[in-house]
Amino acid sequence: MASVEVVFTEAEGREAVYEATRRSLQAQPKELPAVWLYDERGSRLYEEITRLPAYYLPRREGEILRDRAPEIARLTRASTLAELGAGSANNTRLLLDALEAAGTLERFVPLDVSGHALQASAETIAAAYPRLAIQAIVGDFERDLGLLPRRGRRLIAFLGSTIGNLYPAQRARLLAALAHELSSEDALLIGIDLVKDPARLRAAYNDPGGVTETFVRNALTAANRELEATFEQRRFAYEARWDQEHEWMDIGFSARAAHRVWVGRLELELAFGQGEPLRVEVSSKFRRERFEREAADAGLRVAHWWTDGAGDFAVALVQPDALGGS
Repeated sequence: MASVEVVFTEAEGREAVYEATRRSLQAQPKELPAVWLYDERGSRLYEEITRLPAYYLPRREGEILRDRAPEIARLTRASTLAELGAGSANNTRLLLDALEAAGTLERFVPLDVSGHALQASAETIAAAYPRLAIQAIVGDFERDLGLLPRRGRRLIAFLGSTIGNLYPAQRARLLAALAHELSSEDALLIGIDLVKDPARLRAAYNDPGGVTETFVRNALTAANRELEATFEQRRFAYEARWDQEHEWMDIGFSARAAHRVWVGRLELELAFGQGEPLRVEVSSKFRRERFEREAADAGLRVAHWWTDGAGDFAVALVQPDALGGS
């Protein structure tokens, strides 16, 4: 039987989340960090989003991995597959299958901020892959890379274009941290959503049934519960718009009228003007040249770049640069 070890880091990270929330809410524009999206209900809603017709990302990534997973297994020969921001690990099963078939895989290490979703996913994977050791880590991939086991050859997967939810400075820090973390035998697999027609991008985040809006509004509900805040849903209009300058989707709300919000646990009062935005997350879209430049700046090189047939999405296999990696 596979063992499931859950290393809880939520308690020690709570103060860090609170402080990050304080800084974000006092910034311009005001922002409620995306971590508040992924409570138990939010994780379920996100899984529902991934099944929506207009939300192409997981399907395009899955298409690439179905075609390329055996090649990825051959190239990496990984004994450990770690996944950052694992969630339900649906597309990761394609990698698990290929690495098992190659006969190299010994352990799976999913790391995610949502303990509820991670526990369920780890148990499902353990049942489906009884030969594997499973070590599920509840934590923040921006803070907890040091918890990843260092034994053997490692493939660290960062799928779903989660990297696009980071601002450029955050991406630079994370890629640099990964470059430091990777040995010469390790590799990093990153899913990347590509720049495309803005109308398609807007449709992906504005579904007719309102599932995405419900998901984003759940961040307000979670913040009210955990932070003793007074965000009123009726006072905020949902918005998901394409920002051409930054090439990202800007997702959140605008205040319907001027009002104030009290955040009790942070002892913080927020004043919103009419039409003032409250951002919840961005979703950056990439061009190959831009991503390769960011990787190189961090001491990494893109060894392989695969896209789906429509050219909507890319999966990059990244390795430490011979001059810049550890």
